[in-house]
This record gives sequence, C-alpha cells and structure tokens, in this order.
Amino acid sequence: MRNETGDGQAACHGRILVVDDHPLVLQGMQQLLSHEPGFEVCGEAANVREALRLVESLSPDLVVVDISLGDSAGGIELIKRVHAQFPEVRTLASSMHDETLYANRAVQAGAMGYVCKQEPVEKLLDAIRTVLRGEMYLSPAMTSRLLRVRRTGEPKEVGSPLEELSDRELEVFEAVGRGRSTREIAEQMGLSVKTIETHRENIKRKLSLSSNTELIQRSFRWILEQE
Repeated sequence: MRNETGDGQAACHGRILVVDDHPLVLQGMQQLLSHEPGFEVCGEAANVREALRLVESLSPDLVVVDISLGDSAGGIELIKRVHAQFPEVRTLASSMHDETLYANRAVQAGAMGYVCKQEPVEKLLDAIRTVLRGEMYLSPAMTSRLLRVRRTGEPKEVGSPLEELSDRELEVFEAVGRGRSTREIAEQMGLSVKTIETHRENIKRKLSLSSNTELIQRSFRWILEQE
C-alpha cells in the first residue's frame, strides 16, 4: 500500500472524471489538472446519477469523488456503485472530513485512496498519480491505523462515536446537520420516510442522544467543525 511519503512524480496518464457539488471546486480542479502533463478532465458531475451516466458514456480511468454530495446520495454510495458496475474504473475519495471517519469507509466501498481537501495541491496530484498507477493512496497515519485494525486478533481502536454509524446513517446524520427535513432526506436518497426515521432513531441510540433536538444540535456542530 502506497502512502503520501512516496515519490509521486513518476509519469502517468489518465482521463479523469471529477464529481463535486461545488461549482468553484469543479472549476478549480479543471484548471489544476488541465495543466498537468498526461491528465485530461473528461467530464464533471455534481451528483451520483449524473456521475454514473458519465462513467458509462466516457469510460474514465479515474473518478475523483467528493464524499459529501449535498443534493443526492453521498460519495460513498457513488464509490460503491462505480466499483460494482464499472470495476475497471478506479476511484479516489476527496473530502474536508476527518480521514479517520471516512478513509476506511471509502476503501471498503471500493476506492483506491483518500485525500483530504485541506492538503496542499501537490498531495492531491500525488494521490491521483498513485491511483492511476494502480496503487493505493492513504496518509501514513491512516495506513498504519488500517493495518492495525485489520491485523488478525487486533481489537478495533476506540475513536469517535460517529465511527459506529453505518455509511447510510452517517449520510443521514450529515443531511440533518445541513438542515434537511426527514422528508427531504428521504426524497434525496430515494428511500421512504419511515426508513429515514428508523435511521434517525438508530443514530440517536448509537450517539446516546435523547431527542431530535439533540440530534439536530449534534449534527450541526459536527458540520461546523468539519468546515
């Protein structure tokens, strides 16, 4: 498994699809990657449905996926679908969120790496080159952490209570923090209101929250901390 300390300057080529729901980020990625020899941004998408359509029609070598896609299913769900439907297409997760919460989820979903948006541009480029070469990209700290957790007989590390949430529950938790109602979340995820209500109850139980008000407050604070 490669980590960010490796030499990322080796020449490589690839057609890249960028998925992010922030227009400025898409524009910035387009400008950045267009100046890199061997890189071609073949398409841009802002949600899961559009991204899957472009993966099918454009056959990119790599999809750079933002974990938080505000108006659709999340990036983890997109990575899962790309991995299942287009196994030859590599994915790299990118996010403002703490890697200890999302990197392992992204890798388990099928991504070949995770890079934080707070990292310098050189780290992003190194991550893209690494994944295009067919190697995994994670920070040294995250690589060490995942190896310890996966080692036979090694107990899971105790971290944030949010790590106990399933991918879908974490997605609902973030949507609540962004002020979306249960019905809005259900519509955006293509699920029933009853299913979202069940997810909310599970989240409250796992985070020891006694009311919907506490859930909203906790999720809103978390969003502020991440951004």
